[in-house]
Amino acid sequence: MYLITVEGGDGSGKGEAVRILANLANRMAFPKVHVTHEPRRHSQLGKIALSAVSKGDHTPLEEAGLFAADRVDHSHTWIKPRLLNGDLVISDRNIHSSLVYQGVVGDLGLEQVAKMNSAAMIPDLVIWIDCDPSKAMKRINSGTLRMAGEKHEYFETTEIQTKIRAGFSGILSGKIATPHPFSKCCIMGPVLNESGLDDLEKQLSQVLSTFFNRRPDPLNVSKDEVDRHLLRSLTAGVQTQQRLPGAPVQHASLLEDWLDGKSPAKWMESAEDDWDEKRARDSDVPARPIAHSSWAILGTLSLTDTTDVPSLHKQLGPVRAVTKRHTQRLVKWFEQERWIHRQQNHVPFAEAQLFKLRKDKLGYGRLCLAMWPLRSALASWRRANPEANWRDCLQEVISETETKKVPLQIRKSVQDVIERLRLISSGHAECPVPKTVDELLVWWGTEPPN
Repeated sequence: MYLITVEGGDGSGKGEAVRILANLANRMAFPKVHVTHEPRRHSQLGKIALSAVSKGDHTPLEEAGLFAADRVDHSHTWIKPRLLNGDLVISDRNIHSSLVYQGVVGDLGLEQVAKMNSAAMIPDLVIWIDCDPSKAMKRINSGTLRMAGEKHEYFETTEIQTKIRAGFSGILSGKIATPHPFSKCCIMGPVLNESGLDDLEKQLSQVLSTFFNRRPDPLNVSKDEVDRHLLRSLTAGVQTQQRLPGAPVQHASLLEDWLDGKSPAKWMESAEDDWDEKRARDSDVPARPIAHSSWAILGTLSLTDTTDVPSLHKQLGPVRAVTKRHTQRLVKWFEQERWIHRQQNHVPFAEAQLFKLRKDKLGYGRLCLAMWPLRSALASWRRANPEANWRDCLQEVISETETKKVPLQIRKSVQDVIERLRLISSGHAECPVPKTVDELLVWWGTEPPN
Protein backbone atom coordinates (compact mmCIF):
# COMPACT_ATOMS: atom_id res chain seq x y z
CA MET A 1 0.00 0.00 0.00
CA TYR A 2 2.90 2.33 0.72
CA LEU A 3 6.09 3.06 -1.20
CA ILE A 4 8.98 3.88 1.14
CA THR A 5 12.19 5.16 -0.42
CA VAL A 6 15.58 5.46 1.23
CA GLU A 7 17.75 8.32 0.00
CA GLY A 8 21.23 9.67 0.71
CA GLY A 9 24.71 9.92 -0.71
CA ASP A 10 26.85 6.97 -1.74
CA GLY A 11 28.31 5.16 1.26
CA SER A 12 25.76 6.65 3.64
CA GLY A 13 24.41 3.20 4.54
CA LYS A 14 21.18 3.11 2.54
CA GLY A 15 21.47 -0.61 1.85
CA GLU A 16 21.83 -1.42 5.54
CA ALA A 17 18.91 0.89 6.33
CA VAL A 18 16.71 -0.92 3.77
CA ARG A 19 17.56 -4.29 5.33
CA ILE A 20 16.69 -3.01 8.83
CA LEU A 21 13.47 -1.38 7.62
CA ALA A 22 12.34 -4.63 5.96
CA ASN A 23 12.92 -6.57 9.19
CA LEU A 24 10.97 -3.98 11.20
CA ALA A 25 8.12 -3.83 8.68
CA ASN A 26 7.72 -7.62 8.64
CA ARG A 27 6.35 -7.36 12.18
CA MET A 28 3.53 -5.12 10.94
CA ALA A 29 0.19 -6.00 9.33
CA PHE A 30 1.30 -5.94 5.69
CA PRO A 31 0.62 -9.08 3.64
CA LYS A 32 4.17 -8.89 2.25
CA VAL A 33 7.19 -6.58 2.40
CA HIS A 34 9.22 -6.17 -0.81
CA VAL A 35 12.69 -4.69 -1.20
CA THR A 36 13.87 -3.16 -4.47
CA HIS A 37 16.36 -0.59 -5.75
CA GLU A 38 16.86 1.94 -8.52
CA PRO A 39 18.20 1.81 -11.10
CA ARG A 40 17.38 -1.89 -11.48
CA ARG A 41 20.37 -4.11 -12.14
CA HIS A 42 18.24 -6.87 -13.69
CA SER A 43 16.26 -4.91 -16.30
CA GLN A 44 17.48 -3.74 -19.68
CA LEU A 45 16.51 -0.14 -18.91
CA GLY A 46 18.26 -0.24 -15.54
CA LYS A 47 21.45 -1.74 -17.01
CA ILE A 48 21.64 1.08 -19.55
CA ALA A 49 21.20 3.69 -16.79
CA LEU A 50 23.89 2.05 -14.65
CA SER A 51 26.26 1.92 -17.58
CA ALA A 52 25.76 5.65 -18.14
CA VAL A 53 26.84 6.63 -14.62
CA SER A 54 29.68 4.10 -14.59
CA LYS A 55 31.32 5.63 -17.67
CA GLY A 56 30.37 9.25 -17.01
CA ASP A 57 30.16 9.98 -20.74
CA HIS A 58 26.49 11.07 -20.83
CA THR A 59 25.01 14.51 -20.25
CA PRO A 60 22.82 15.11 -17.17
CA LEU A 61 19.80 15.24 -19.50
CA GLU A 62 20.66 11.85 -20.99
CA GLU A 63 21.28 10.37 -17.53
CA ALA A 64 17.98 11.74 -16.21
CA GLY A 65 16.11 10.33 -19.23
CA LEU A 66 17.57 6.86 -18.73
CA PHE A 67 16.77 6.85 -15.01
CA ALA A 68 13.24 8.15 -15.66
CA ALA A 69 12.56 5.44 -18.25
CA ASP A 70 13.64 2.72 -15.83
CA ARG A 71 11.68 4.31 -12.96
CA VAL A 72 8.37 4.65 -14.86
CA ASP A 73 8.60 1.06 -16.08
CA HIS A 74 9.51 -0.12 -12.57
CA SER A 75 6.59 1.85 -11.13
CA HIS A 76 3.85 0.41 -13.29
CA THR A 77 5.03 -3.14 -13.96
CA TRP A 78 6.44 -4.02 -10.53
CA ILE A 79 5.68 -1.51 -7.75
CA LYS A 80 2.01 -0.58 -8.30
CA PRO A 81 0.65 -4.17 -8.52
CA ARG A 82 2.21 -4.85 -5.12
CA LEU A 83 0.80 -1.66 -3.63
CA LEU A 84 -2.68 -2.66 -4.83
CA ASN A 85 -2.25 -5.97 -2.98
CA GLY A 86 -1.71 -4.04 0.26
CA ASP A 87 2.00 -4.82 0.35
CA LEU A 88 4.81 -2.52 1.48
CA VAL A 89 7.57 -1.68 -1.02
CA ILE A 90 10.92 -0.34 0.23
CA SER A 91 13.22 1.06 -2.45
CA ASP A 92 16.92 1.87 -2.21
CA ARG A 93 16.84 5.20 -4.14
CA ASN A 94 14.02 6.71 -6.18
CA ILE A 95 13.01 10.08 -7.62
CA HIS A 96 14.91 12.20 -5.07
CA SER A 97 18.21 10.71 -6.23
CA SER A 98 17.49 11.98 -9.74
CA LEU A 99 16.47 15.38 -8.38
CA VAL A 100 19.82 15.65 -6.57
CA TYR A 101 22.27 13.92 -8.92
CA GLN A 102 20.97 15.29 -12.22
CA GLY A 103 18.79 18.20 -11.08
CA VAL A 104 21.14 19.86 -8.58
CA VAL A 105 24.65 18.46 -9.12
CA GLY A 106 24.14 18.16 -12.89
CA ASP A 107 22.47 21.62 -13.08
CA LEU A 108 19.54 20.22 -15.07
CA GLY A 109 17.02 21.80 -12.70
CA LEU A 110 14.38 20.20 -10.47
CA GLU A 111 11.41 21.11 -12.67
CA GLN A 112 12.90 19.37 -15.70
CA VAL A 113 13.70 16.18 -13.76
CA ALA A 114 10.26 16.14 -12.11
CA LYS A 115 8.49 16.47 -15.49
CA MET A 116 10.49 13.56 -16.89
CA ASN A 117 9.39 11.40 -13.94
CA SER A 118 5.81 12.64 -13.61
CA ALA A 119 4.31 9.25 -14.57
CA ALA A 120 6.26 7.41 -11.84
CA MET A 121 4.93 6.34 -8.43
CA ILE A 122 5.16 9.02 -5.71
CA PRO A 123 7.01 7.88 -2.58
CA ASP A 124 4.67 7.91 0.43
CA LEU A 125 7.62 8.17 2.81
CA VAL A 126 11.17 9.30 2.04
CA ILE A 127 13.76 8.41 4.68
CA TRP A 128 16.91 10.50 4.45
CA ILE A 129 20.09 8.70 5.54
CA ASP A 130 22.91 11.15 6.17
CA CYS A 131 26.64 10.62 6.67
CA ASP A 132 29.77 12.75 6.52
CA PRO A 133 31.16 12.45 2.94
CA SER A 134 34.70 11.65 4.14
CA LYS A 135 33.38 8.71 6.21
CA ALA A 136 31.17 7.65 3.31
CA MET A 137 34.18 7.56 0.94
CA LYS A 138 36.11 5.41 3.41
CA ARG A 139 33.20 2.94 3.37
CA ILE A 140 33.10 3.00 -0.42
CA ASN A 141 36.84 2.48 -0.82
CA SER A 142 36.93 -0.34 1.72
CA GLY A 143 33.88 -2.12 0.32
CA THR A 144 34.53 -5.51 -1.25
CA LEU A 145 32.31 -4.75 -4.24
CA ARG A 146 34.29 -1.62 -5.16
CA MET A 147 37.64 -3.31 -4.48
CA ALA A 148 36.71 -6.11 -6.87
CA GLY A 149 36.16 -3.51 -9.54
CA GLU A 150 32.58 -4.61 -10.20
CA LYS A 151 30.92 -1.34 -9.35
CA HIS A 152 32.22 2.20 -9.69
CA GLU A 153 30.54 5.48 -10.53
CA TYR A 154 32.20 8.68 -11.68
CA PHE A 155 30.63 10.70 -8.85
CA GLU A 156 32.26 8.62 -6.11
CA THR A 157 34.69 11.33 -5.02
CA THR A 158 34.68 13.33 -1.79
CA GLU A 159 34.20 16.58 -3.71
CA ILE A 160 31.14 15.41 -5.64
CA GLN A 161 29.73 13.59 -2.60
CA THR A 162 29.91 16.87 -0.66
CA LYS A 163 27.79 18.52 -3.39
CA ILE A 164 25.40 15.56 -3.29
CA ARG A 165 25.03 15.84 0.48
CA ALA A 166 24.26 19.56 0.14
CA GLY A 167 21.68 18.73 -2.53
CA PHE A 168 19.89 16.18 -0.36
CA SER A 169 20.02 18.59 2.57
CA GLY A 170 18.46 21.40 0.54
CA ILE A 171 15.66 19.31 -0.99
CA LEU A 172 14.83 16.99 1.91
CA SER A 173 14.97 19.70 4.57
CA GLY A 174 12.53 21.84 2.59
CA LYS A 175 14.95 24.69 1.93
CA ILE A 176 14.60 23.95 -1.78
CA ALA A 177 11.00 23.48 -2.94
CA THR A 178 10.29 20.10 -4.52
CA PRO A 179 8.19 20.29 -7.72
CA HIS A 180 4.71 18.72 -8.03
CA PRO A 181 3.73 15.88 -7.69
CA PHE A 182 6.72 14.86 -5.56
CA SER A 183 6.02 17.68 -3.12
CA LYS A 184 3.34 15.36 -1.65
CA CYS A 185 5.94 13.00 -0.13
CA CYS A 186 6.34 12.73 3.61
CA ILE A 187 10.04 13.25 4.33
CA MET A 188 11.70 12.12 7.56
CA GLY A 189 15.29 12.65 8.55
CA PRO A 190 18.12 13.19 8.52
CA VAL A 191 18.81 9.80 10.11
CA LEU A 192 22.49 10.16 10.95
CA ASN A 193 24.37 6.93 10.24
CA GLU A 194 27.78 7.46 11.80
CA SER A 195 27.46 5.15 14.82
CA GLY A 196 26.60 1.47 15.15
CA LEU A 197 23.76 -0.56 13.69
CA ASP A 198 21.85 -0.56 17.00
CA ASP A 199 21.59 3.23 16.88
CA LEU A 200 20.52 3.14 13.22
CA GLU A 201 17.82 0.55 13.97
CA LYS A 202 16.52 2.61 16.89
CA GLN A 203 16.19 5.72 14.71
CA LEU A 204 14.52 3.83 11.85
CA SER A 205 12.06 2.13 14.22
CA GLN A 206 11.00 5.56 15.49
CA VAL A 207 10.57 6.85 11.93
CA LEU A 208 8.30 3.95 10.95
CA SER A 209 6.23 4.22 14.14
CA THR A 210 5.71 7.95 13.63
CA PHE A 211 4.65 7.49 10.01
CA PHE A 212 2.29 4.52 10.48
CA ASN A 213 0.69 5.97 13.62
CA ARG A 214 -0.61 8.81 11.45
CA ARG A 215 -2.44 6.31 9.18
CA PRO A 216 -1.85 8.50 6.09
CA ASP A 217 -3.78 7.89 2.89
CA PRO A 218 -1.54 6.19 0.30
CA LEU A 219 -0.50 8.44 -2.60
CA ASN A 220 -0.56 5.89 -5.43
CA VAL A 221 -3.56 3.62 -4.75
CA SER A 222 -7.02 3.90 -3.21
CA LYS A 223 -7.04 2.82 0.44
CA ASP A 224 -10.46 1.22 0.11
CA GLU A 225 -9.51 -0.56 -3.12
CA VAL A 226 -6.57 -2.11 -1.23
CA ASP A 227 -8.78 -3.17 1.67
CA ARG A 228 -11.40 -4.67 -0.63
CA HIS A 229 -8.67 -6.73 -2.28
CA LEU A 230 -7.78 -8.19 1.12
CA LEU A 231 -11.46 -8.72 1.98
CA ARG A 232 -11.87 -10.78 -1.20
CA SER A 233 -9.32 -13.26 0.10
CA LEU A 234 -11.18 -13.48 3.42
CA THR A 235 -14.59 -13.88 1.77
CA ALA A 236 -13.15 -16.57 -0.51
CA GLY A 237 -12.26 -18.50 2.64
CA VAL A 238 -15.85 -18.21 3.86
CA GLN A 239 -17.29 -19.28 0.51
CA THR A 240 -15.24 -22.49 0.51
CA GLN A 241 -17.24 -23.52 3.58
CA GLN A 242 -20.61 -23.08 1.90
CA ARG A 243 -21.59 -26.68 1.30
CA LEU A 244 -20.90 -30.08 2.86
CA PRO A 245 -20.71 -33.20 0.67
CA GLY A 246 -24.24 -34.47 0.06
CA ALA A 247 -25.90 -31.18 1.01
CA PRO A 248 -28.43 -29.67 -1.41
CA VAL A 249 -26.92 -27.66 -4.25
CA GLN A 250 -29.35 -24.81 -3.58
CA HIS A 251 -28.21 -23.16 -0.37
CA ALA A 252 -27.80 -19.80 1.28
CA SER A 253 -24.14 -18.69 1.24
CA LEU A 254 -22.46 -18.15 4.59
CA LEU A 255 -22.10 -14.56 3.42
CA GLU A 256 -25.88 -14.10 3.25
CA ASP A 257 -28.36 -13.24 6.00
CA TRP A 258 -25.65 -12.06 8.37
CA LEU A 259 -27.87 -9.20 9.61
CA ASP A 260 -30.01 -11.96 11.15
CA GLY A 261 -33.29 -10.12 10.63
CA LYS A 262 -32.12 -6.82 12.18
CA SER A 263 -31.52 -3.51 10.44
CA PRO A 264 -27.96 -2.12 10.49
CA ALA A 265 -29.18 0.73 12.72
CA LYS A 266 -30.52 -1.84 15.19
CA TRP A 267 -27.14 -3.61 15.24
CA MET A 268 -25.43 -0.30 16.06
CA GLU A 269 -27.82 0.21 18.96
CA SER A 270 -27.32 -3.35 20.23
CA ALA A 271 -23.53 -3.01 20.14
CA GLU A 272 -23.66 0.14 22.26
CA ASP A 273 -26.03 -1.52 24.75
CA ASP A 274 -23.60 -4.44 25.12
CA TRP A 275 -20.51 -2.23 25.53
CA ASP A 276 -20.00 -1.12 29.13
CA GLU A 277 -18.14 2.20 28.95
CA LYS A 278 -16.77 2.10 32.49
CA ARG A 279 -15.43 -1.45 32.20
CA ALA A 280 -13.95 -0.57 28.81
CA ARG A 281 -12.05 2.39 30.25
CA ASP A 282 -10.82 0.27 33.17
CA SER A 283 -9.52 -2.30 30.64
CA ASP A 284 -7.82 0.42 28.56
CA VAL A 285 -9.90 -0.23 25.45
CA PRO A 286 -12.09 2.24 23.50
CA ALA A 287 -15.06 3.63 25.41
CA ARG A 288 -17.36 3.01 22.44
CA PRO A 289 -17.56 0.05 20.05
CA ILE A 290 -17.25 2.26 16.97
CA ALA A 291 -13.52 2.89 17.45
CA HIS A 292 -11.05 2.02 14.67
CA SER A 293 -9.43 -0.81 16.64
CA SER A 294 -12.66 -2.53 17.72
CA TRP A 295 -14.17 -2.31 14.22
CA ALA A 296 -10.95 -3.63 12.69
CA ILE A 297 -10.79 -6.67 14.95
CA LEU A 298 -14.52 -7.49 15.02
CA GLY A 299 -14.81 -7.02 11.26
CA THR A 300 -11.86 -9.26 10.52
CA LEU A 301 -13.10 -11.93 12.95
CA SER A 302 -16.47 -11.94 11.20
CA LEU A 303 -14.81 -13.40 8.10
CA THR A 304 -12.32 -15.57 9.98
CA ASP A 305 -12.88 -18.94 11.54
CA THR A 306 -10.92 -19.97 14.63
CA THR A 307 -7.70 -17.94 14.89
CA ASP A 308 -4.97 -16.73 17.24
CA VAL A 309 -3.60 -13.23 17.86
CA PRO A 310 -0.57 -13.43 15.49
CA SER A 311 -2.75 -14.72 12.63
CA LEU A 312 -5.45 -12.16 13.34
CA HIS A 313 -2.91 -9.33 13.42
CA LYS A 314 -1.64 -10.29 9.95
CA GLN A 315 -5.20 -10.64 8.59
CA LEU A 316 -6.09 -7.08 9.62
CA GLY A 317 -4.07 -5.71 6.71
CA PRO A 318 -2.60 -2.20 6.51
CA VAL A 319 -5.92 -0.30 6.32
CA ARG A 320 -7.42 -1.93 9.43
CA ALA A 321 -4.04 -2.22 11.17
CA VAL A 322 -3.93 -2.28 14.98
CA THR A 323 -0.75 -2.76 17.00
CA LYS A 324 -0.16 -6.30 18.23
CA ARG A 325 -0.23 -5.16 21.86
CA HIS A 326 -3.59 -3.41 21.45
CA THR A 327 -4.92 -6.41 19.51
CA GLN A 328 -4.06 -8.65 22.48
CA ARG A 329 -5.71 -6.22 24.89
CA LEU A 330 -8.92 -6.06 22.86
CA VAL A 331 -9.08 -9.83 22.40
CA LYS A 332 -8.86 -10.21 26.18
CA TRP A 333 -11.67 -7.64 26.59
CA PHE A 334 -13.87 -9.32 23.97
CA GLU A 335 -13.50 -12.67 25.72
CA GLN A 336 -14.27 -11.10 29.09
CA GLU A 337 -17.38 -9.40 27.68
CA ARG A 338 -18.48 -12.56 25.82
CA TRP A 339 -18.08 -11.17 22.29
CA ILE A 340 -15.70 -14.01 21.45
CA HIS A 341 -15.17 -17.44 22.95
CA ARG A 342 -12.02 -19.49 23.32
CA GLN A 343 -11.48 -22.63 21.26
CA GLN A 344 -9.42 -25.69 22.09
CA ASN A 345 -6.06 -25.83 20.34
CA HIS A 346 -5.50 -29.33 19.00
CA VAL A 347 -1.94 -28.62 17.82
CA PRO A 348 0.52 -30.34 20.21
CA PHE A 349 2.66 -27.92 22.27
CA ALA A 350 1.05 -24.88 20.63
CA GLU A 351 1.04 -21.92 23.01
CA ALA A 352 -1.16 -19.48 21.08
CA GLN A 353 -4.76 -19.41 22.32
CA LEU A 354 -7.46 -19.84 19.68
CA PHE A 355 -10.71 -17.91 19.69
CA LYS A 356 -13.75 -17.22 17.55
CA LEU A 357 -16.39 -14.49 17.24
CA ARG A 358 -19.67 -15.52 18.84
CA LYS A 359 -22.54 -16.11 16.44
CA ASP A 360 -24.73 -13.47 18.08
CA LYS A 361 -22.05 -10.83 17.30
CA LEU A 362 -21.47 -11.85 13.68
CA GLY A 363 -23.91 -9.29 12.28
CA TYR A 364 -22.15 -6.39 13.96
CA GLY A 365 -18.74 -7.65 12.83
CA ARG A 366 -19.83 -7.83 9.18
CA LEU A 367 -21.46 -4.43 9.51
CA CYS A 368 -18.11 -3.03 10.68
CA LEU A 369 -16.56 -4.21 7.41
CA ALA A 370 -19.43 -2.92 5.27
CA MET A 371 -19.56 0.54 6.83
CA TRP A 372 -15.80 0.92 7.31
CA PRO A 373 -15.38 3.80 4.79
CA LEU A 374 -17.94 5.86 6.77
CA ARG A 375 -16.70 4.87 10.24
CA SER A 376 -15.12 8.25 11.06
CA ALA A 377 -18.24 10.13 9.91
CA LEU A 378 -20.52 7.86 11.97
CA ALA A 379 -18.29 8.26 15.02
CA SER A 380 -18.33 12.05 14.65
CA TRP A 381 -22.12 12.00 14.37
CA ARG A 382 -22.40 9.95 17.56
CA ARG A 383 -20.12 12.31 19.49
CA ALA A 384 -22.29 15.25 18.39
CA ASN A 385 -25.56 13.36 19.04
CA PRO A 386 -24.94 11.09 22.06
CA GLU A 387 -28.65 10.44 22.72
CA ALA A 388 -29.96 10.30 19.15
CA ASN A 389 -31.38 7.21 17.48
CA TRP A 390 -28.99 5.35 15.17
CA ARG A 391 -31.77 5.08 12.61
CA ASP A 392 -31.41 8.84 11.91
CA CYS A 393 -27.63 8.73 11.63
CA LEU A 394 -27.03 7.81 8.00
CA GLN A 395 -29.66 10.23 6.73
CA GLU A 396 -27.92 13.10 8.49
CA VAL A 397 -24.45 12.04 7.35
CA ILE A 398 -24.92 11.28 3.64
CA SER A 399 -28.08 13.13 2.52
CA GLU A 400 -27.97 16.57 0.97
CA THR A 401 -30.50 19.29 1.79
CA GLU A 402 -31.07 22.80 0.53
CA THR A 403 -28.73 24.12 3.21
CA LYS A 404 -26.20 21.27 3.40
CA LYS A 405 -23.86 19.91 0.77
CA VAL A 406 -22.32 16.50 1.31
CA PRO A 407 -18.50 16.63 1.06
CA LEU A 408 -16.87 14.81 -1.86
CA GLN A 409 -15.07 12.45 0.53
CA ILE A 410 -18.38 11.33 2.07
CA ARG A 411 -19.89 10.76 -1.39
CA LYS A 412 -16.84 8.67 -2.32
CA SER A 413 -17.17 6.71 0.94
CA VAL A 414 -20.82 5.91 0.16
CA GLN A 415 -19.76 4.33 -3.14
CA ASP A 416 -17.04 2.39 -1.30
CA VAL A 417 -19.67 1.06 1.14
CA ILE A 418 -21.80 -0.14 -1.78
CA GLU A 419 -18.75 -1.86 -3.32
CA ARG A 420 -18.11 -3.63 -0.01
CA LEU A 421 -21.72 -4.81 0.20
CA ARG A 422 -21.29 -6.38 -3.24
CA LEU A 423 -18.51 -8.45 -1.69
CA ILE A 424 -20.29 -9.52 1.51
CA SER A 425 -23.97 -9.22 0.39
CA SER A 426 -26.74 -7.02 1.75
CA GLY A 427 -26.99 -9.17 4.86
CA HIS A 428 -30.62 -10.09 4.15
CA ALA A 429 -31.29 -13.33 2.28
CA GLU A 430 -32.61 -12.70 -1.25
CA CYS A 431 -32.36 -8.94 -0.74
CA PRO A 432 -30.32 -7.10 -3.43
CA VAL A 433 -27.38 -4.90 -2.55
CA PRO A 434 -28.26 -1.17 -2.45
CA LYS A 435 -27.15 0.71 -5.57
CA THR A 436 -28.02 4.32 -4.70
CA VAL A 437 -27.97 6.63 -1.70
CA ASP A 438 -31.74 6.28 -1.28
CA GLU A 439 -31.56 2.48 -1.36
CA LEU A 440 -28.70 2.54 1.15
CA LEU A 441 -30.81 4.65 3.52
CA VAL A 442 -33.69 2.17 3.27
CA TRP A 443 -31.28 -0.72 3.91
CA TRP A 444 -29.82 1.07 6.94
CA GLY A 445 -33.04 1.69 8.83
CA THR A 446 -35.47 -1.02 7.70
CA GLU A 447 -35.79 -4.50 9.12
CA PRO A 448 -36.69 -7.18 6.57
CA PRO A 449 -40.24 -8.49 6.43
CA ASN A 450 -40.85 -11.84 8.18
